[in-house]
Amino acid sequence: MAASHPETLDQLTFGQTARVVAVDGVDAISARLMEMGLFEGEVVESLGAAPLGDPIEFLVCGYRLSLRKNEARRVRIASHE
Repeated sequence: MAASHPETLDQLTFGQTARVVAVDGVDAISARLMEMGLFEGEVVESLGAAPLGDPIEFLVCGYRLSLRKNEARRVRIASHE
């Protein structure tokens, strides 16, 4: 059985990097996510999470960004080689 690859930002394991493919939605939240640097082609690294797993911290555009799982779930990703 092949290992599954994360499809959304909330599925990244700590230390793993990925490339943003798209941000789902056309509302204020999706616009805010893109304003924070989560746009197509950007590389994101998972840095860790709060003790209960929410929010999750990422490295994007040279700064640390904390997102709730439901926000991170809206960012579709592909593996970064």
